[in-house]
Amino acid sequence: TGMFPQEFVIGFPQRVKISKVAIQCYLVRTLRIERSVSKDPVGFEQCVEKDLQHTEGQLQMEEFPLPDCQATYLRFIIKSAFDHFVSVHRVMAEGT
Repeated sequence: TGMFPQEFVIGFPQRVKISKVAIQCYLVRTLRIERSVSKDPVGFEQCVEKDLQHTEGQLQMEEFPLPDCQATYLRFIIKSAFDHFVSVHRVMAEGT
């Protein structure tokens, strides 16, 4: 839409333990990751918020260590950007 914040939610079939999240995106300035352990995607709490570096013409590749993070849902909030439009190309979560 070109307006911020923008968000998306990823759900898991059951509660999982996440050790790291990696994201490939473009033109994202500030990103917040939140988690929920509820059966439904409610009651989110912040895990991490970070200002990403501007990479002109290249994808931003960021890793977020999340030690001992349990989640049923992860919410990604793009709070601001380097341009009017952003893109998210891949999200990877590691854990058990």
